[in-house]
Amino acid sequence: MQRKHAIWLVLGLVLLSYVVPYTLLRDVQAWYGSFLFWTVIGLLVIVLNVVMTRRF
Repeated sequence: MQRKHAIWLVLGLVLLSYVVPYTLLRDVQAWYGSFLFWTVIGLLVIVLNVVMTRRF
């Protein structure tokens, strides 16, 4: 994966981190609805950061 694509994916994941919990998960009353989503997104961002910086 090219660095440019990984940067765009990270930006897209950050945008999804704001949009999804306040739109699609709005009716989920349990705290773990958004928490699980943000945990998965956080892990994906960490993996993408490793991909982007592995050739430093």
